[in-house]
Amino acid sequence: MAWIKRNLFFVVGGVIALFALGGAGFYIYKGWDRNSTAFTNLNEVVGTLKGLTDQKPSPGNDKIDNAKIAKEQDKQVQAWVVASQRFFQPIPAIPAGTVTSEAYASALRRTVDQLQKEAEAAGVVLPPKYDFSFSAQRPLVKFAAGLDLLAAQLGEVKAVSEILFAARVNALDSIQRIRMTDDDTAGPQSDYIEQRPVTNELAIITPYVVTFRCFTLELSRVMAGFATASNTFIVKSINIQPAGASSVAAAVPNGYGEMPPGAMPGGAPVRYAGEGYAPQVAAQMAAAPAMAGKGGLQTVLKEQLLRVTAEVGLVKLLPKN
Repeated sequence: MAWIKRNLFFVVGGVIALFALGGAGFYIYKGWDRNSTAFTNLNEVVGTLKGLTDQKPSPGNDKIDNAKIAKEQDKQVQAWVVASQRFFQPIPAIPAGTVTSEAYASALRRTVDQLQKEAEAAGVVLPPKYDFSFSAQRPLVKFAAGLDLLAAQLGEVKAVSEILFAARVNALDSIQRIRMTDDDTAGPQSDYIEQRPVTNELAIITPYVVTFRCFTLELSRVMAGFATASNTFIVKSINIQPAGASSVAAAVPNGYGEMPPGAMPGGAPVRYAGEGYAPQVAAQMAAAPAMAGKGGLQTVLKEQLLRVTAEVGLVKLLPKN
């Protein structure tokens, strides 16, 4: 104790120096720990950047800015989306707006009459008193719930029919649609298909089945009509079979002979084999057996009337949220 008293300042200084060394050591340890953590994080960042650089495509470098290129391509995609919207134009409902039973009944009769006249003008044969799949609704004046759906279907059936008329097919046998309301349960089975609409996150696809008779030239026009329509149609399947002699005889009453040459009922021209054959020749081509050649050129291709059944889906974009 005497020594401590004699060297009190030395002892106090030593204690202070010891505490200072301990504090310095703790500070150095904390700094080393921070440096170690920062170094580990730096290695992780470097590894991530190296991994991104090695990817294909990579973000790029000082010469190639792939991020900028990606943004430009995104703008091109957005521009394509805007430009493609013209192929997804909705088909107007008939009638448009709020639909009442009286308005729909009037619009249905008017539209069916219009389509029958358009078919006659285009030389397209229809089944007798054909109602374009609306046989159940045609005689009604009061309808079950769902008139908005029926109005949309009427507009879509009109659009499909006019594509066939524009292609000038020889005959329209049927258009089949899905059942929409309770009134459809009373309609003939030939007016309907049992499929259902398909809905995804972008659109709803409504199916239709059309059956018609034509030659290959008219069939190509039908496919082109669906492909170039402002409303997106998808031809999901197509079944093509020879129509047979009975179909030609149906288009030309009594086979040939009692109808004025080149005319259909109502004066519309008959078109066979790309609008190049008279009705007598077409009927003979379909009904008569092939004649044995007697020299000269041999027939290697004979056009014949086709019966086509096509399943068509109409794509309708869902409203944007």
